[in-house]
Amino acid sequence: MGSFLETVIGGLMSGMLYALVALGFVLIFKASGVFNFAQGAMVLIAALAMARFSEWFGTWLGGDQLWLANVLAFIVSALFMWLIAVLVERYVLRHLVNQEATTLLMATIGITYFLDGIGQIMFGSSVYSIDVGMPKDPVFLMESLFDGGVLVSLEDLTAAGVAAVLVALLAFFFQYTSVGRALRAVADDHQAAQSVGIPLNRIWIVVWTVAGLVALVTGIIWGSKFGVQFTLSTAALRALPVVILGGLTSIPGAIVGGLIIGVGEKLSEVYLGPFVGGGIEIWFAYMLALVFLLFRPQGLFGEKIIDRV
Repeated sequence: MGSFLETVIGGLMSGMLYALVALGFVLIFKASGVFNFAQGAMVLIAALAMARFSEWFGTWLGGDQLWLANVLAFIVSALFMWLIAVLVERYVLRHLVNQEATTLLMATIGITYFLDGIGQIMFGSSVYSIDVGMPKDPVFLMESLFDGGVLVSLEDLTAAGVAAVLVALLAFFFQYTSVGRALRAVADDHQAAQSVGIPLNRIWIVVWTVAGLVALVTGIIWGSKFGVQFTLSTAALRALPVVILGGLTSIPGAIVGGLIIGVGEKLSEVYLGPFVGGGIEIWFAYMLALVFLLFRPQGLFGEKIIDRV
């Protein structure tokens, strides 16, 4: 029983990391109707910015001021992601208002390669580390109930707590603020939103900035855990099944989908992997997503699309 709980908890923690990446997809699609294929590249460039700025500020301030270096690096990295949002709106999205969804998707693919290239030019292609003081040592819980206890990573628990707070803030932002309601109006119909005075360009800057901040938090957590390298941009591919499972328009769905896939991957690998030679963890999420596409394409919490003719 102890090993089972350990596997489930490990899956929940992995699922939270997937969910953080999926949040970026959901945010932009929910507020603008654009499937942002560049979210993985945004996570990468945000993590690169945080790592490099933290290193530069740490060198300038001295090794005993790591916390201040990290705070300054986070602020500058957040401003950097805001600048990216402004440039994306000014030079890409502004010229594609009311275009087909396929056109907007192709534009985000172009943004992906641009961010990958500019990240390498600005910050280099080495592997960097991010140290924000997250606890690394694991702990043993429930030792009185199970022999040897249940091994839990404090770093994963911290990441899960950060993700939970982030989700709560985003849900409040979309549901109870005037900007959040404007974002949802833009997603429903660009032309109708413009006709009632909603400034489309400002709304897109806001939503891409928020998605950039989510990417920054995600990049910090992933960078702290695994290091910052260019394969980090492929994290978006790991989050695609999460988005399909939870629904493209649901913030809670991104979290629930991430948890389901994280736990499913770990359990299938541990308990089914030995019978098929292993490797289930690699493709489990995509097979589950395929099942949902066949029987419930809008996902668990997504809005069902009804076209009237």
